[in-house]
Amino acid sequence: MTETSKNNELGEAITCKPVEVQVGDRGLERAVKHLKRKMASEGILRELKRRRHYMKPSVRKRKKEAEAARRRRKRVRMER
Repeated sequence: MTETSKNNELGEAITCKPVEVQVGDRGLERAVKHLKRKMASEGILRELKRRRHYMKPSVRKRKKEAEAARRRRKRVRMER
């Protein structure tokens, strides 16, 4: 497959590789689990949820700041 490009919020082009999983001897269920893990690690599911509804820029900024604060608190908690 070829890589596709799209524009991000700033208008810059982003190249995206398709998410692929090989179905081998271990079966389809295992491949589905692997695909879900891969999608979660790449943030695809979070991006889908984010794009479901329009969010005003001010609300998006507040959410982004709250998420950063949550990550900071988590990092401090992990350091102890």
